[in-house]
Amino acid sequence: MATVTQMKCACDSCLCVVEIGDAIQKDGKYYCGEACANGHQNGAGCGHAGCECHS
Repeated sequence: MATVTQMKCACDSCLCVVEIGDAIQKDGKYYCGEACANGHQNGAGCGHAGCECHS
């Protein structure tokens, strides 16, 4: 049985894949950073290269 160690950030518009151990966990979901976890309250993206997610 394989253990899942990575998954896509739970933010719908985000393209990032995050290590579960390094992810920010909120409401049972895993996010690549604070901006995604907080719903992009100030419109900021996650800042990762090649990803332009925002609210």
